[in-house]
Amino acid sequence: MLKDKIQHDIDMLPNNHKTKDIDRLIGGYVKQKLDLSELRDYVLSEQQFHRIYFHTMLKQIKSANDRLDFIDKNLLFSDWWHTDELIGLIGNADFTKAYYLASGYINDPDSFIRRWGYVMFVSRLCRDRERLPELFKLFHNDDHYYVQMAQAWLICELAVFFPSDVLMWLPKSELNYEITGKAIQKICDSFRVPSEMKSSFRQLRSVLKT
Repeated sequence: MLKDKIQHDIDMLPNNHKTKDIDRLIGGYVKQKLDLSELRDYVLSEQQFHRIYFHTMLKQIKSANDRLDFIDKNLLFSDWWHTDELIGLIGNADFTKAYYLASGYINDPDSFIRRWGYVMFVSRLCRDRERLPELFKLFHNDDHYYVQMAQAWLICELAVFFPSDVLMWLPKSELNYEITGKAIQKICDSFRVPSEMKSSFRQLRSVLKT
C-alpha cells in the first residue's frame, strides 16, 4: 500500500526532521513520477501527508491553470500553513480563471480557504494595473485573524507595485481598521515601498480609525 511506503519513508527521517528533509522526499517522488492520489483521503486526519501530497502532485503538473484546477479539487486546507507555499506554483495562471475561483473561496466557511482566496494573488497575478479594480472588489470585512492577515499581505503587495492607487482606495474601501491597520503596518515594514509613500500611508491611520 502506497500510504504505508510513504509513512515508512517519513519514519526513517530523524526524529527532529525539518521541512527540508520532507522536501528531499518530495523531490524523489517527483523524479519517480509517483502518483499519490490515494493519500488524498488521509491528509486532513494525518497531517504528515498533507505537504507531501500537495507538492508531489502539483510539481508534476506543467500548466499553472491545471495546478489551479488541482488545488480547487483538493481544498483540504484546514489549519494547514503550507498553502502559502503554493503561490509560486500558480503565478503564471490565467487571471480570469484565478479570479473566478477566488470569488468563491473568499466566502467559504473554512477560514483557510478564505485565506487562500487572497494569498493566491500575492504573486505575478497582482501585477497588472488594469486588474486593480477587480482585485479591490475581492476585499470585504472578515473577522478571522488569519484571513485579515492575508488581506493585509495582499494590500501590501499591491502597494509595492501601485502605491498611489492603493493609497487612494483604502479610505473608500469600507474595510475595518483591523484589516487596514494591519495592511499599513505591513506596508511600512516593507523594504519595497518608497519612504515617501510609507509616510503617506501612516498619515491615513487617523482617517481610517474614525
